[in-house]
Amino acid sequence: MSDFQRPAHSLQREVGADGGALLSTLLHLWPYIWPAGRRDLKARVVFATVLILAAKFATIAVPFTFKWATDALAGHGTAPVGPDNVIAWTLATPIAMTLAYGGMRILMALLTQARDGVFAKVAMHAVRRLAIRTFEHMHLLSLRFHLERKTGGLTRVLQRGRDAIETIVRMVLLQLAPTVVEIVLVAWVLLFHFDWRYLIVILLTVALYIAFTFFATEWRIGIRREMNTSDSDANAKAIDSLLNYETVKYFSAEERETRRYDRAMARYEDASVRSYVSLVVLNAGQAVVFTLGLAAAMVLCAHGIERGTNTVGDFVMINAIMIQLYQPLNFMGMLYREIKQAVIDIELMFAMLARKPEIADRPEARPLAVRAGTIRFDDVTFGYEPARPILKGLSFEVKAGYTVAIVGPSGAGKSTISRLLFRFYDVSGGRILIDGQDVRDVTQSSLRAAVGMMPQDTVLFNDTIRYNIRYGRWDASDAEVEEAARLAQIDGFIRLAPKGYETEVGERGLKLSGGEKQRVAIARTILKAPPILVLDEATSALDSHTEKDIQDALDRVAKNRTTLVIAHRLSTIVGADQILVLDKGAIVERGSHDQLLARGGLYASMWNRQREAQLAREILDEAAEGEIAPNRNPPGLLEAHEALVPAADAAE
Repeated sequence: MSDFQRPAHSLQREVGADGGALLSTLLHLWPYIWPAGRRDLKARVVFATVLILAAKFATIAVPFTFKWATDALAGHGTAPVGPDNVIAWTLATPIAMTLAYGGMRILMALLTQARDGVFAKVAMHAVRRLAIRTFEHMHLLSLRFHLERKTGGLTRVLQRGRDAIETIVRMVLLQLAPTVVEIVLVAWVLLFHFDWRYLIVILLTVALYIAFTFFATEWRIGIRREMNTSDSDANAKAIDSLLNYETVKYFSAEERETRRYDRAMARYEDASVRSYVSLVVLNAGQAVVFTLGLAAAMVLCAHGIERGTNTVGDFVMINAIMIQLYQPLNFMGMLYREIKQAVIDIELMFAMLARKPEIADRPEARPLAVRAGTIRFDDVTFGYEPARPILKGLSFEVKAGYTVAIVGPSGAGKSTISRLLFRFYDVSGGRILIDGQDVRDVTQSSLRAAVGMMPQDTVLFNDTIRYNIRYGRWDASDAEVEEAARLAQIDGFIRLAPKGYETEVGERGLKLSGGEKQRVAIARTILKAPPILVLDEATSALDSHTEKDIQDALDRVAKNRTTLVIAHRLSTIVGADQILVLDKGAIVERGSHDQLLARGGLYASMWNRQREAQLAREILDEAAEGEIAPNRNPPGLLEAHEALVPAADAAE
């Protein structure tokens, strides 16, 4: 099985909850740098390592050529001219040494750039693998997880985590390892070409530099974490407000939303300023420490020149070595800061990957075998929180090919039933069966392939109409997509659009009306052709005329299918084979429409109040259109208006 086929939740064994530790993070990232089964990427890692070593040997040779050129200019180290040493004399000339110096610098730059180019494929492959793993894992997590979090916050976790992976991968292998090699080579040169005093100066400088960097960076980490938190909060508020653009306009709340966003940005501004100030302190301290070490080494060399033990070339060489060392040493400070900050950014990604999905297939789960499509709820109990049960011993059956409607007041648990059937949650007690198979014993993919869903709020992808319809069955041909649209009675509307099926629907389908979105959703469900259909208040948000058209289309889709209807408007389920009346998580009435009306219970009360609401709306519509004689109080108008409030409450 390939890396991309393995379940995302398996990563929790690779990147556990201790992923915040720097060493643990690096160890867990290594399998993505040295991936199993990718010999080409492993070869790139080996070749990049060779280039790293070659580049550092070229780097350490640069100060030597600088010294030799300087000594040649100063007259030191030049061999006497004679027939036996012409070649040595020629090589020791200032011009030759200067050319060697330039050549070494060019070689050093070429090797370094080649290293980066060779390793780029390895680094970005690792980024891609972990990004895909995280994205896949987000879809495996439960509905409860996503309802508790803001989409904007999750996308920021993914984005920052992806950037952090790239930072860690590139810096550790392309910068940390070469820097360590260079420091070792510099120490060796100072010890054997100069003496132990230079080595002590360098070691003290490096130790003080790293210690200062460590403590200053630890101080900055708390500020960075606060800055990230405020950044995520501001981003989530911006996305939340823009997604609800129309609601903001309805209530003229632009100024309020701006103030809300500004408060979040003010917190981000404060944290950012403190982060920049702390960076100034860090950079200044590093510069002071290194400059003191540089000055000490050059004083030692100057003293050696006065005593005749060193040349001017040595003075230039020690300066070049120290300046050259400053770049990787300074990068070690930045390396530590960036890796620590990247680990902070990746903490949430690792925590998310370590989180076990609430709903998972059992090891012995098998595909659902739909023979007829009979649904049975057997003594089902459930609560989103243990202290607040929603369903209490719920039992009913939807026979194959029949339609059963569930009605009840708001909060009775109607929509919870559809979520349990889809296994977005597992029941607390009892069981849900499809053709005698417990939904917990079958694979989630086969269960959801067998059930078609028509929700109250149809949300479309920000893509074309064709894309959104084809989402029902991805391997469908264009002809099948268009046939589904025709059956959903939206083909005519689509063909009138300038781009036809390639028309973009906008964010969440906002470029389409409510009825058009519902028809696209119906076409998508027709294309899926599931044996079981769930209609969760699919027409409650539509006007009466559109509702009638959509209801007719839904009736055609539901024909010969096992259908469970979560009803809001009772007029839409009059023809159901059985109606279940749910109240406070329990079935209080069941029967046909006529039977329930004759009983005069909760269903009859809801029916009567919805009829009153409908009549009230009709009277108000007639008044608005001028069909009632204009006067101060048209007959029935005031009563109709007063009837809307309790009737609307009953409709819920």
